[in-house]
Amino acid sequence: MDRLSEVAAERGLRVCVVESLTSGRLASTIGAGDDAGEWFAGGIVAYLTDVKESLLGLTPGTDPCSAECAEHLAESARRLFDADLCVSTTGVGGPDAEGGHEPGTVYVGWATSDGVGHRLLALSGDPQEILDGAVDTATRLLAFHAEGIRPAGPRRAGSAAASVV
Repeated sequence: MDRLSEVAAERGLRVCVVESLTSGRLASTIGAGDDAGEWFAGGIVAYLTDVKESLLGLTPGTDPCSAECAEHLAESARRLFDADLCVSTTGVGGPDAEGGHEPGTVYVGWATSDGVGHRLLALSGDPQEILDGAVDTATRLLAFHAEGIRPAGPRRAGSAAASVV
């Protein structure tokens, strides 16, 4: 978390999250970062599939526990927040299987202006441990991808980078 805070602040990045599986825990974790008020744009919790469809444009019929869903959520939220980087979480926390997916099947999606991607996780443990693992992985992915983003530049009015001449 410290590295994400440092890189985002140094580079004038704007970061956001979109969550299903983690129900706001990721946003709470990211929002607790140093100087988050300067770089964390916020998050969306879209737990129900119809909310993912209406708010974030997920194509009806898309499996909510899939790479396609995770990537779409991340890219849609990144655009809504005008962010440089977004990470999403979706999957099955357990204790039971859901939609043909075993508990611990988690997709963490990411999106930057350069592209989208995902990680498939097969986590074990009780629902609390699965959520902890998903938040930890999502936080590490944010830090990793933040490292690869160039400073924001003057495209965004009001950002620290925009005022540099």
